[in-house]
Amino acid sequence: MIALLTPDDPRPFPDVRRALRHPNGLLAVGGDLSPGRLTSAYRRGVFPWFSVGDPILWWSPDPRTVLLPGHIHISRSLAKRLRRRQFGVTMDRDFAAVIRACAGARHRGGGGADDRSDGTWILPEMIDAYENLHRLGISHSVEVWDGGLLVGGLYGVAIGQAFFGESMFSRIADASKVALVYLCQFLAGRGFGLIDCQLRTEHLMSLGALELPRAEFVTRLGRYCDAPGDIGTWDDGALHFPVDRPPDAPRQQRQGRP
Repeated sequence: MIALLTPDDPRPFPDVRRALRHPNGLLAVGGDLSPGRLTSAYRRGVFPWFSVGDPILWWSPDPRTVLLPGHIHISRSLAKRLRRRQFGVTMDRDFAAVIRACAGARHRGGGGADDRSDGTWILPEMIDAYENLHRLGISHSVEVWDGGLLVGGLYGVAIGQAFFGESMFSRIADASKVALVYLCQFLAGRGFGLIDCQLRTEHLMSLGALELPRAEFVTRLGRYCDAPGDIGTWDDGALHFPVDRPPDAPRQQRQGRP
């Protein structure tokens, strides 16, 4: 049975093992999108996802799709694109533009729980909630620029040494992939252990994602979320260019799985 939460309900989320099988992962209904509620949810392997007219729905699907920052697969065509240095990348430069572009992109684009075509899940209240987390230094954006134009990006939440991807968008081919490559390189350099991608898409699997049983995913979260992490902006004022190889992984191991 799913849990019913009220706004400002002090109770923690129920054990994720209580989540429904059909629909996969539905755990709780209601509550609020306060920073405390959201960070508590992510620490437990739970995320919000709901559409217009729905109450807030909380999910913890099994299995869980993740990317390991040091093991992203860069295809030959993407490597060629990176070597051309067409796209520059920033972080936390324009979170508001990124989340609104994701909301208008009509799909989650492989960065979050679904690849649906309706896009209605990034509602105004979700935008407000994640912008609030951004002001607190907890949610972050990656911006991809072609000249002075924002052509792609992604956003998500960082807790300790775990990153929870929410959504991405592209206005030019491969722009969201460039954002994800740079994010992996950045996170690997800071010792992050995983990027939560929520549910499987073929787009994610082509980039080296793997599926973990939910129990293993939650165990890893316990380790990574409790690790020291930086709270605050990730904008260093520079324009960056991702390299054409996975961070901390030899070229011949690009497709390897740990």
